[in-house]
Amino acid sequence: MRVRIEHVEVRRGFLFKRAFHEVHLTADFSHEEKQIVRQRYLEDHVVLERVPADARPDDDPEWYALRVKHLFERKPDKHRCATPSDAKRYAAELPDVMRSMKAWLDENAEPGSTQVIEI
Repeated sequence: MRVRIEHVEVRRGFLFKRAFHEVHLTADFSHEEKQIVRQRYLEDHVVLERVPADARPDDDPEWYALRVKHLFERKPDKHRCATPSDAKRYAAELPDVMRSMKAWLDENAEPGSTQVIEI
């Protein structure tokens, strides 16, 4: 798995332009990792729960969760932060999240084996 994290400044608004700081996450999966996800139906697994800076209070937080299927789309996943500091903290968290996802995929590669325990 290859992961790319990029910081982008975006201005939104018609009259009053407001600057947001987005973190773009792109993941390139190996053929084996793609097969594990497809065969085990792991697309809807939540990798990271997050809420963007411009989210409305009445929005469902499930809309913003980072899922495996979002990373499979071959386009960057964009998360909007209010300040550069928030964007840097979010980006610093991503490598650990992706490492744990890689370990999780490896664990799902094969079913568990039979164990006999004598007590």
